[in-house]
Amino acid sequence: MKTSIQIKLFASLGRYMPNNCDSFPIDPGITIGALTLHLGIPLESAKLIFVNGQKRDLSAMLTGGERVAIFPPVGGG
Repeated sequence: MKTSIQIKLFASLGRYMPNNCDSFPIDPGITIGALTLHLGIPLESAKLIFVNGQKRDLSAMLTGGERVAIFPPVGGG
């Protein structure tokens, strides 16, 4: 049974943002890694991941209702 999550993609990842980002359908049990690939984001581009405000990694599972934020690597000088 499908459920949904809220997705926020930052900086250079914004181009991968789906139109239905406020209510993106998922199958419960999908990992962040699988979600990232489904959105077309290269795994190495998903550097900092937050689920409901808590830092997570690509192996974290989603059940539905979460807020997922993904940031790319940050460069600086």
